[in-house]
Amino acid sequence: MDCSIDGAEDVASETCSLQRGDRPPEMERNPSPPPATADGDEAEHTDAIGDTVYSKHWLFSTLSRLIQMVTKPPEDSEGQMQLTEDEEEDLCRVWDMAMDKEFKAPDILLGVIAKSGNPRLTEICVGILGNIACFPDTCLTLSQNEDLGAVLLLLFGHTDPPTLLETSRLILTCISQKHVSSLWLQRIRQQTSVSSNLLFIMSSSTNTDLLEKVGELVDKLFDLDEELMKSWITARPNEEGDDGDGCLDLAPCLLEAAKQLRSESPNGLEVYLHVMQLLTTINEGLQMFASSEGPGKAVWNFLCEVVCEDLCQPNDLGVVLQEHKGTLVQAFSILQALYGLQEQWRSKDDTSLSLTGTILRVIQYQSEHKEESSSKEDAQDEQFLTLSEITSEFLSDICFQTSKDTVAALVKRSYLTEKTCLTAFGSLLPNYLTSNAGGNRITRRKPTQARGADANGIHGRPDCNCYCRNTT
Repeated sequence: MDCSIDGAEDVASETCSLQRGDRPPEMERNPSPPPATADGDEAEHTDAIGDTVYSKHWLFSTLSRLIQMVTKPPEDSEGQMQLTEDEEEDLCRVWDMAMDKEFKAPDILLGVIAKSGNPRLTEICVGILGNIACFPDTCLTLSQNEDLGAVLLLLFGHTDPPTLLETSRLILTCISQKHVSSLWLQRIRQQTSVSSNLLFIMSSSTNTDLLEKVGELVDKLFDLDEELMKSWITARPNEEGDDGDGCLDLAPCLLEAAKQLRSESPNGLEVYLHVMQLLTTINEGLQMFASSEGPGKAVWNFLCEVVCEDLCQPNDLGVVLQEHKGTLVQAFSILQALYGLQEQWRSKDDTSLSLTGTILRVIQYQSEHKEESSSKEDAQDEQFLTLSEITSEFLSDICFQTSKDTVAALVKRSYLTEKTCLTAFGSLLPNYLTSNAGGNRITRRKPTQARGADANGIHGRPDCNCYCRNTT
């Protein structure tokens, strides 16, 4: 397939031949909708594209001008192409219109992206492809285009945050569709610059939307391909990628992004905690955290702060815990996995006491919620049930390491009362019965899905991962 800009221009020129006659200048615009017929119905034969009011003539006229924009010399002193307001408005209309399944212009857009010197133009073209990729048939066509795949993955090295956001959205949309995900996973495994570029974004960006979308992309990649996750974990900082840049450590980059999103985006924080939880389900991930010079202690301290200071204040109402149950599931699961790795992380200080007190408070709330809840929906709340299991298991681990002095300190700080003690005992009893009957402690579960993700890991609409462009 000819994906060059010249090939794209040939395609456009053939389709745009009708507009090169003696039409007056005022006709070079999107024509008004056709008039209604006498019986109130629209004319049977129109030039409209799908369900839109835009004509094929207007579309190809716009795409033809798009090609001319990237083939003419730059006009500003810095050598960067400039878009007029009218040009940008027309391109944004094409972006929105790309949600119609009859819209087909990927070859032209690929050629424009390859030669574009304008970040806004690149962003719009990638955004159009992102909308096109929501349709399975079109997504298959895009994914089978090797040139397009290579160009899009190289865009992760771009410096423009909106372009990076649209690129992340497009790749996430593609890998979330089962019939093409293997093609993209293979490309990402081969193009090692993807990992270094994404890690750099996570470690350095302050753009909330970009960090959240990159987190969703990495979460989906690791969920689909465990070997890919292992390769990212074991990559050493002194190794160099294809572009000559040194590799970054995975866990510190995830932690830096989580810190950035801590107060800005609860959903984004939950996504990154889910990625960290995935790391704790394989030996390579646990060994990385357990290393004396590894990121385990920093992650432990950060999660203790998030749980004790942000999510579970002593005076918080039960509804607050209910609202944050998804994040609590991820945080407690990671903390439980890290608990036995390094003893000095859980020294008998205020942090460890506060964490134990928080676990007792969450278990107390869960007990009260079960007693008050009468609806079938609450009884089948999967996240709530998972949170109950994790906190009970975590408390069981803590009990094995708790001394009399620690118990006395918990009582002194009012973390451990007669009420919370009885509730904790009630939550531990089923675990010990299961342990005695089976002869083993309860094994770790596979990570739960992050909040807002469906079975395919796509956040937002159930059928695609798209959203309309933002012109502001």
